[in-house]
Amino acid sequence: MANMNPKRNPMPSQAPEDRRRNFDEVALGYTEEQAIDEAKRCLNCKNMPCVSGCPVGIHIPEFIACVASGDFDGAYEVIARSSSLPAVCGRVCPQETQCEGKCVRGIKGESVGIGRLERFVADWHREHGGAGAHAAEPNGRRVAVVGSGPSGLTCAGELAKKGYDVTVFEALHTVGGVLVYGIPEFRLPKAIVASEVDGLRKMGVKFEVNTVIGRTVTVRELMDEHGFDAVFIGSGAGLPRFMNIPGENLKGVYSANEFLTRVNLMKAYKPDSATPISHGRCVAVVGGGNVAMDAARCALRIGAEKVYIVYRRSLDELPARREEVEHAMEEGIEFKLLTNPTEIMGFRDENDPRNPLNGWVKGMKCVEMELGEPDASGRRSPVEKPDSAFELECDCVIMAIGTSPNPLIKSTTEGLEVNRRGGIVVEENSGLTSIEGVYAGGDAVTGAATVILAMGAGKNAAKAIDEYLKDRSR
Repeated sequence: MANMNPKRNPMPSQAPEDRRRNFDEVALGYTEEQAIDEAKRCLNCKNMPCVSGCPVGIHIPEFIACVASGDFDGAYEVIARSSSLPAVCGRVCPQETQCEGKCVRGIKGESVGIGRLERFVADWHREHGGAGAHAAEPNGRRVAVVGSGPSGLTCAGELAKKGYDVTVFEALHTVGGVLVYGIPEFRLPKAIVASEVDGLRKMGVKFEVNTVIGRTVTVRELMDEHGFDAVFIGSGAGLPRFMNIPGENLKGVYSANEFLTRVNLMKAYKPDSATPISHGRCVAVVGGGNVAMDAARCALRIGAEKVYIVYRRSLDELPARREEVEHAMEEGIEFKLLTNPTEIMGFRDENDPRNPLNGWVKGMKCVEMELGEPDASGRRSPVEKPDSAFELECDCVIMAIGTSPNPLIKSTTEGLEVNRRGGIVVEENSGLTSIEGVYAGGDAVTGAATVILAMGAGKNAAKAIDEYLKDRSR
């Protein structure tokens, strides 16, 4: 019998006063009873609008119907046909603007908790020793994948299913890309990522870490000297942006990329860490996206007494997921909205013989903003309010205003076309670059975006690579 409750089952989670000082996962997941009850809220629409909102095309009503009947293994099989990383997607995808945003139940109530159900199914499958995909019959073709983030892992998994000999090259010492260095443990436990990667290994995917494509070996050398028939570039967007305001060179100023990498991947907050990090007593995080929320919540957990989010637009324009904003507020992070930094203030460090002017952060000069006319993105442009300058006390600043694709690959790959932002230019849908046999997708093309969009690009590129190599063999 259908569940016509207009509200979804709430997600069990840690209490804010407990979680603000630990890195354990905040959301605890549905029980079997909660999952079945939530699945029964699905109306099983014939035109399936939710599927059109999923970048990897999961057959959502089909897997939810399996959950509603208690067939959790069947639900996993449905999801696995379309997604290589279901446990990841169920946790970090912005479902509210994608599949759930198109759910019919959301018209007069709350949409079905599709992401929560996907997470439940993936976790249930892992915890009950469910069988994963096995290596396919080899087809004799080799493909190199640059980067082990969501686009690279998805492309590798899709190709492995078709019998390709796939090797993924990762610059860092741990596989997972942004999933391990960018997203905190309390949102995405690293054991979950490791489990998904192990599933790809069982399918025959090989991983080479500590390999910087463009330095260790170039893209063209992969094809010309190492015998790969095609290459997929999913190297992400790891080049941080700054505001170019005075004081950004002070000690205590981090890019969110560096801060999160050192916290998430290197565990720099631990007392015995080989790469300790100075977190500050009062931290200001500049930016309003998911990365800013992650950085602010990490700063709180490693010991900051006060954490601010400094954002130049209003709450309605915050690009971060609503759930992450709510969690940050519950944990006590203070939002300084309609506020824009103009200078980071510091004091001289007389004990630093290298550069006595390069002192530590002691505060930030800001101005108040007000919203004017919409800009090209449709959001109302922030305009400085006259005579509104003030100083914000802080001793650490984290810049979370976006990233750009790393320029290394474009600078070492002759003939690779990029746009003015450094993104690799590709054909729509296929991901083909300006070089025959070389494809790209994810943040390396678009700049910083979501995990699921990167996965969709990796899936599309895998399909195009398969068609290209089949054509060559005819």
